[in-house]
Amino acid sequence: MKRFLLLLIFMCVSNFSQAQQSSDQIKSLKIAHLSSVLNLTSEEAEKFWPIYNTYDNKLYKLRHSEVIHYIKSNEIQDIEGLTEKQATEKVQALLTFEEDYSSLRSQFILDCKKILSNKKILLLKKAEDDFNRKLLKKYKDKK
Repeated sequence: MKRFLLLLIFMCVSNFSQAQQSSDQIKSLKIAHLSSVLNLTSEEAEKFWPIYNTYDNKLYKLRHSEVIHYIKSNEIQDIEGLTEKQATEKVQALLTFEEDYSSLRSQFILDCKKILSNKKILLLKKAEDDFNRKLLKKYKDKK
């Protein structure tokens, strides 16, 4: 029994480590992609990357908390079984998430305007979208 538990713990730690490694690899690829597309000056890069990393971390936490909340409330799968009060709570939680996301994105753009030209901000949005599309395509191709 102890061996089984140790094996199970080892496998979980190993999987977590691989997931963390994969996440770090994706983050590195994203930074490389954005850097090549934006072609930032050294002064712009020095100011931009700390802001972007802070934004990216906040965005990750926001999305992660929403995913955890969504998973924990798995009764959402049975929409017909929800009471109107439960549905109202779910919709309110969704609205709060959307407002938080929009606010975070707006603040990030305002922060970027202090450093980057408007063209580079639009280029950043396009580069992020392109990177996400490529990532999804690779994921689909793998399956």
